[in-house]
Amino acid sequence: MAAVPPSVGVEEEFLLADPITGAPSPRNVEVAAAAADVGIDLQLELTRCQVETNTDVHTRTPELLDNLRRLRRSVANCAEKHGARLLAVAVPPATPETFPVTDTPRYQRIEHNFGMLAHEQGLCGCHVHVGVPSREIAVRVGNYLRPWLPVLLSLTANSAVYRATDTGYASWRSIQWRRWPSAGPPPFFDSEADYDDMVRMMLASGSILDKAMVYWDVRPSATYPTVEVRVSDVPATVEETALLATLIRAAVVMANTAIHDRLPPPPVPAEVLRAAYWRAARSGLDGDGLDTISGRAFPARTLLAALVDYLTPALEQSGDRQFVVDTVDAVLARGNGARRQRAALYVHNDVTDVIDVVAAATLEGCY
Repeated sequence: MAAVPPSVGVEEEFLLADPITGAPSPRNVEVAAAAADVGIDLQLELTRCQVETNTDVHTRTPELLDNLRRLRRSVANCAEKHGARLLAVAVPPATPETFPVTDTPRYQRIEHNFGMLAHEQGLCGCHVHVGVPSREIAVRVGNYLRPWLPVLLSLTANSAVYRATDTGYASWRSIQWRRWPSAGPPPFFDSEADYDDMVRMMLASGSILDKAMVYWDVRPSATYPTVEVRVSDVPATVEETALLATLIRAAVVMANTAIHDRLPPPPVPAEVLRAAYWRAARSGLDGDGLDTISGRAFPARTLLAALVDYLTPALEQSGDRQFVVDTVDAVLARGNGARRQRAALYVHNDVTDVIDVVAAATLEGCY
């Protein structure tokens, strides 16, 4: 009998938008209250135009996918009751210059300390938690995931249009997000103690106000016995979110195996990883990416195929390989969120067309 795969849980951040103009709608408190009435615990994000859902903990992809569908469908209904539209999009396509910050003590403190960074947010990502044996393992797993993080960003890029304009990037969220001093590619850590020393330095410097502001794209969860991977835009569809979670879980399994077998992680210099991030944010799936091991450019699709090949032993063990192959093929044929947004914008150069396409993709397959 195959071993039970590690547990996985997903957090998806969503934009609340005006149903007519598509502008961000500052109604997260009202929508969260409506969700609580139907048994859903929505998290409030930094700006009042955002909410976050949390799935249950799962070990099988089909159950995770069903959970994601139910959450998007239910929260979309709650948003509609309060005159808002739920959008799975990583930056607001139509947006004001700044966003109202959610009125909680922690978020107000972040606003006070980080100024305009807090007011230019509205950025929506997807966070995948995978169960690991210990916090030490969670830290070390990140070293093995680092080479593949740009590929996951390319796959899920869903923020090409911002302020009614094609940004020239498939993931503008990634570019904006990395302005925070604690965000972006995770450093290489020798141990849990090495990680903790770095966090203490960041706290002492004021570059973070608390440990929840450790925004690296891989980190040990402060709440759960998991490693948390945060590199992705919120994907356009539930199938793409389930695909992302399945790939990340398989990558964690492969990392655990390598740690057990005492195989060292690939040495990826920070400068190479940052260059690969930029290339992934720029091109998404529709151009070249940078192979972090060789330092050479390859089509993003080729790098995605290499990731799937690398993960095949773990995917076969969990029974997820066919789902991954079929879903990757569908995304490549149809396009990820970034390509959908651009195609919609180019028809009439009207951002409301982009909003309509995003809204449809958000609930695609959820009914």
